[in-house]
Amino acid sequence: MGITPPLPIRHHHNITAAAPPPPPPPPPDGHHKSFSSLMHFYWGTHAEILFSGWPGNSKGMYGLALVFVFFLAVFVEMFSNINLVKPESKRAGPVVLQTVVHGIRSGLAFMVMLSVMSYNGGVFIAAVLGHAVGYVIFGSPVFKKGSSNS
Repeated sequence: MGITPPLPIRHHHNITAAAPPPPPPPPPDGHHKSFSSLMHFYWGTHAEILFSGWPGNSKGMYGLALVFVFFLAVFVEMFSNINLVKPESKRAGPVVLQTVVHGIRSGLAFMVMLSVMSYNGGVFIAAVLGHAVGYVIFGSPVFKKGSSNS
C-alpha cells in the first residue's frame, strides 16, 4: 500500500477546510438502489418484502406475500385485543403472560410496518385490509360475547 495524497484544501469565506471524501462505490453485486427511488408507492408484482429476494419476480409468490402481510395484520389486531390481566389481579403469572403477548404483538406490528416500507401499493392495501378485518373480528363489539345493547 502506498501513501495516499492529501485532500485538496478549499478556501471559502476565509475558512480553510478539507474537501469531503468522494461517495463510496456501488456494491459489486449490482443491486445498488438509490434511496430517492424508494420514496414513493409503486404498483407491480416485482417487490422485495421483508427478506432479500422475496417474493422476486413470481406473481404467485407475490400473491403469497400479500396473503402473508394480510394475516400478519390480522394477528396484530388479535394480539392487541387479548387481555389476560384483570384490573383487580395482583398475580405475577398473568402479567408475565400479558407481557409475552405484548412482545409478540409488537414484533408482528414491526413486521407489518417493514412490509409496508417496501412502498408497494398492493402490500399497503393488504396491510390496511388485514388491520380492518382483524379489528372487525377481534376489536369491534360485533363478535364480542356479552356485549348486548339491550
